[in-house]
Amino acid sequence: MEKIRESKNVIEIGPGPGALTKILLKEKINLRCIELDQRMIEHLHKTYPASKDKVIHGDFLTVNLAEIFNDKYSVVGNFPYNISSQILFRILQEKETIPLMVGMFQKEVGDRIASIHGNKTYGILSVLVQAYYDVENLFIVEPSSFTPPPKVRSVVLRLTLKKEKAEIADEKYFFAFVKNAFGQRRKTLRNSLAQLIPKEKLSDAIFEKRAEQLSVQQFIDLANKFATQNG
Repeated sequence: MEKIRESKNVIEIGPGPGALTKILLKEKINLRCIELDQRMIEHLHKTYPASKDKVIHGDFLTVNLAEIFNDKYSVVGNFPYNISSQILFRILQEKETIPLMVGMFQKEVGDRIASIHGNKTYGILSVLVQAYYDVENLFIVEPSSFTPPPKVRSVVLRLTLKKEKAEIADEKYFFAFVKNAFGQRRKTLRNSLAQLIPKEKLSDAIFEKRAEQLSVQQFIDLANKFATQNG
């Protein structure tokens, strides 16, 4: 909570019954909670009267975040497992205003986010998130911590926006480059990037590798090279 306390503005995604909200309401922060379920909103208002002017009925994936805060803000939450990847992509879209994110993910997803090249769990989320954020695995949450207990373990991650921004020539191209590279994991980059890069430019030895063999920086460097050529 220390890093959250340092934040002036905080958005909680999906407060649900309010286990985390109860703690956040005690902190000296500008808190806003985004909740899609009207029943949960009514429960929050009834159980925690201090939340009445802080809960927004909406979907984090589509709500206009610029209307909530006109300054930077941190994001926290016990993220719904079925949309946690989509939440991350939304955070990446808004990264210039989100310097910090602390969230609980299904451990399988958390492993993918924090994975390094060479691992089977390394993929699109790993590269795109780590290109912009430093990722820290804070702790594991066992199923017994919940009632009823889920069938999976959870993990709490902290994402901190990198102090030195990565030099990415064309962000839209970079995202497409990474997604194409991992589109056919078992194939070499020469095959997976064939629709993005002309065949005659795929002769370098690096294209004999598979996507999971490239580091985040190698992805950035390679995408920049071809973004510039295509530009």
